[in-house]
Amino acid sequence: MPPFLLIAAAAAGALFGAKALKREWLRVNRELERTEREQAGDAEPRPTLKHDKTTGEWRPQ
Repeated sequence: MPPFLLIAAAAAGALFGAKALKREWLRVNRELERTEREQAGDAEPRPTLKHDKTTGEWRPQ
């Protein structure tokens, strides 16, 4: 009987671990998606740069 209890406890622990891992996975994905949406809205067009051969610097066109 004790090996059965050990196997049952291991199965319950594995189930608990899988549920906790799934919750954490979903939480991180929600946070990443929220951050990506925020960054996509903040993107403003950047000017095209042109190389100035006399000074060697890059300047906006």
